Formats: sequence, structure tokens, C-alpha cells
Amino acid sequence: MQASRLLSILMLLQSHGRLTAPALARLLEVSTRTILRDIDQLSAAGVPVWGEPGRAGGFQLREGWSTTLTGLTEPESQALLLAGLPAAATDLGLGEAAASARLKVVAALPAEWRQQADRVGARLHIDPLDWYRRSETPACLRAAAEAVWHGRRIAVRYESWRGPSERELEPLGLVMKGGTWYLAARTAGQDAVRTYRLSAVKTLRVRDSSFRRPRAFDLAAWWRATSARFEAELHPVQARVAVSPRALGWLRNALTPFTPDDHLATAAPPVPLPGGWVVVRLPLESVEHGARRLLGFGAEAQALAPPALVRAVKSELARLHTRYDG
Repeated sequence: MQASRLLSILMLLQSHGRLTAPALARLLEVSTRTILRDIDQLSAAGVPVWGEPGRAGGFQLREGWSTTLTGLTEPESQALLLAGLPAAATDLGLGEAAASARLKVVAALPAEWRQQADRVGARLHIDPLDWYRRSETPACLRAAAEAVWHGRRIAVRYESWRGPSERELEPLGLVMKGGTWYLAARTAGQDAVRTYRLSAVKTLRVRDSSFRRPRAFDLAAWWRATSARFEAELHPVQARVAVSPRALGWLRNALTPFTPDDHLATAAPPVPLPGGWVVVRLPLESVEHGARRLLGFGAEAQALAPPALVRAVKSELARLHTRYDG
């Protein structure tokens, strides 16, 4: 455990340049006292690490000194070779660089693990897209990536559901979700970070002017919060639906989010359900959308609440009856 932590300290100092003992302690989830003991161990072993006191101080390695890529465990080496998505690297114009980097990593592995590295690529393939979907490669992706890398403002013409608009943005990061590229950016002079689908960007021009990136901005944390908020806003209607075992299987196979809900099944008076049926809670975009979805289950599902959903299903059924009788 200590050897692995010592190697982690070396890698962190090598990649960050200078870090304080409290910062290293937070990253490695140990106490500051443990970090100080580890620094002493590294120094005693001949590693040229030195510290500088003061508010802007910290520990760092001697300039120009670096360690070779050693200490990887076999599972770590396999995970590292799986970490990259070749399609994303190609979209960003980094396909050749990604392949070159992989070769360098493989070359740095112990000889007995190089065969394992080849085996990973031959036996495991990652396809991040769902069925019947194709990835988007927006024409402006590489220009957006260049602006993100170098902290340049961009002028875009964006087509949203409200219509086209001209905007000057400060791009903070790129996110690929389900084969679709999104840009995290804020309007120049504002603090709020918003999401822009790159396929909706009709024109993009990189400005010569740069901007100061907010130091506290964490792209991964921001995306998690944004995704959770978007999903909650996308499904504001919570429906209670009785489903048969067949319909329950359909929900699971379609990866539809739902939660068990026995409230109405045990209400007084109880809702009569056929044998094997259960009550679930389904998040829906709207009452109209929910009625269309439930009709797709035929007689294998029954809307229980809210009342507006029950009325919408009955109304649609009456229209269908009239349509087919006519």
C-alpha cells in the first residue's frame, strides 16, 4: 500500500509540478502527516523532491527530473488501455496521436504484459451508442475543441427551439454522451454555464481574444448535476401504472426508468389487480406523451394516476374505437 502511494505521489508531482501536503492528502485520501512521512521516504531513497514554505509553496521534483512509467499492476495496465474511446479521439482529430500514445504505453509495460495489452484490444470492444443510433460528428467539432484547449472565445450562430441566435461564448469543455457532442460554455461576461448541442451550431468562428477559465469549474461534476436536473425537468409527470408480468419485462428490456409503488394497490378501497400484476411509478414528459406510451402496452398496462392521465388514455381509446369502427 505504501509503495503504491509513494508512486502516486511521484506521478502527481510529475504531472502537476507543485502540490502542497494538504492537497496531496486530499487526492490520496490520507492524513497530511502520512504525506509528510512519505515525502521523507522518497527523499531518503534518492528522489530529488524538495519543499518550499509559504502560502504559494509546496513540494515539487527537481526541474527536468522524471520517473519512467513503472509500477503499473496488470489490472491497471488493462484498464489504461481500455480508458480511451478511439471514436472520440478520431472526431477530435487526435486519432493518430491516440494510437501513438497507446504504442508508447505498451512499449513501457513489462515484457510479460505486452501480450496482455494486445489481448485487450483483440477481445474487448467498446461501442457507446444505443441500438438504431448513429454518432454525430458536427462540422464545427474540431474548431470548438481548439477553442476549449486554448481558452479562446467563439462567435456562434445557434439554432435552438426558440429559433436562431448569435452568441459570443467562452467554451469550458466538451462532453460526448451517447454519440452526441455537447459544449459547456458561458456567455461572455456572465457566470452561468449552459449546455449547447454542437450539431445545432450552424456557424462557429474562433476569436483572437482569450478568457480566464474559472479555477473552481469541474466539468465532470457540472455535467453530473446538469444531467440530473435535465432528466428531472424532462419527466415532470409521475404516473402510477399497473403492469402485467409481460409489461414489466418490456419495461426492463427497454431500460425504462421506473420504481415499484404499492401505494394504490394497498389503498382503501384497494385497486383490483389481476394475479401477478404490480404497480409501478413511471416518469413521463407529459400527460399526452404518457397516454401514447401506455397505449403501446395494449391490455398489459392500466393507468391509475394522475386522473388526467387516466382521462387521456380513455379519450384516446374512444377515438381509436371510432376510427376503426368508421
